[in-house]
Amino acid sequence: VNSMHKIKTIIRKEWAEVFKNRMVLFTIIFMPLLLTALPLIILYATRDAGVGDMSAEMPAQIAQLCSDDLSMGECFQVYMVSQFMIMFMMIPLFIPVNIAAYSVVGEKTTRSLEPLLATPITTAELLAGKNLASSIPAVVASWLGFAVFAVGAFLISGSPRLTAALLDPMWLLAIILVGPLLALLSVNFSIMVSSRVNDPRVAEQLSAVVILPLLALFFGQISGLVILNSSLILAIAAGLILLDGILIYLTIRLFERENILTRWK
Repeated sequence: VNSMHKIKTIIRKEWAEVFKNRMVLFTIIFMPLLLTALPLIILYATRDAGVGDMSAEMPAQIAQLCSDDLSMGECFQVYMVSQFMIMFMMIPLFIPVNIAAYSVVGEKTTRSLEPLLATPITTAELLAGKNLASSIPAVVASWLGFAVFAVGAFLISGSPRLTAALLDPMWLLAIILVGPLLALLSVNFSIMVSSRVNDPRVAEQLSAVVILPLLALFFGQISGLVILNSSLILAIAAGLILLDGILIYLTIRLFERENILTRWK
């Protein structure tokens, strides 16, 4: 109970300080709205795709995303929108970068780290609080963004079967399960970087490296080199569980309280 109280205190402290930063607020509010609007705009722009005279033969890359009850135009819409659904997996990656990268080195620059490290809180409790303070806004933003997309898809598509195809269980799995795992990955990597550098801007730039693998997956999907399906999503989730465990261990080991205080002068 005492540990939970300490962790909640850290979360409240982090949010009170971090949300004063306009750039962080911009990232948390505007970027999820932008990435949510993008697939909805594509869905709206392709709503008449089935009206014209399309070829009777659809590329296999498009056909495999669709069930038999979808028209050719609806199948094309599913294909186009699905190319950008991976954006919802980027939200829990880049939001924590801004929060977590600031959480250690930013406190050093504002002289609020020394009193914090001098308290009887353990390193595990401190990092758990910082993890949750960074992860919760990211996960909530991605879930809310996906909920807005679901409502928008229903209103724009005008077809229950098209809406059902767009809200494939694979994407629910990706957003609900993989999203929080990606947030943990981003947070711990950012904290690890933040505890080793002296400049918040450098911490943010280095921490942004964690986004590159997902960008590679995004471009791989667009080019047809990678086909996202439930099996791949589950494999990614299993890999992230292992990687998160390793990163949490390394973050605790590398967060040397005494060295941080003596090195950053």
